[in-house]
Amino acid sequence: MNEKAPRIVVGVDGSPGSRAALCWTLRYAEQCGGVVNAVMAWVPSTFTEITPMPPALSDEDAVARAEWELRKAVDETSALLATSVPIHREVVRGHAARALLDEAQDEDLLVVGNRGHGGFVGALLGSVSQHCVSHAHCPVVVVRPTAR
Repeated sequence: MNEKAPRIVVGVDGSPGSRAALCWTLRYAEQCGGVVNAVMAWVPSTFTEITPMPPALSDEDAVARAEWELRKAVDETSALLATSVPIHREVVRGHAARALLDEAQDEDLLVVGNRGHGGFVGALLGSVSQHCVSHAHCPVVVVRPTAR
């Protein structure tokens, strides 16, 4: 791995916005020789609101489900783009905005979707993307899903 390669963190939660962010990130990393850290955060009290799961999952089951969702999103997007960009997958316990900011602390770029699961329909930015834009120590790219 090239030590000078740009290091890019991308937030993934399975939403159309995060899928668009992952797609954008992989294309960008391919062009600049970057490496990607795909991060999915989960909070036990809200995780079942985000993905369809039984309401009473143990932490171990919730982590396994999050890992499965993250692997699925990354694998499907990588296959669609036919890319060989190095991708690290990480499931982090905690609020998404804080987890992404922590992961991007010493990185070159943070990429998020404009809206994830939950929130207000029609909002231009979700709370996570807004928080990341306002508090990140690195550049932040906010990606909107396209109709394609």
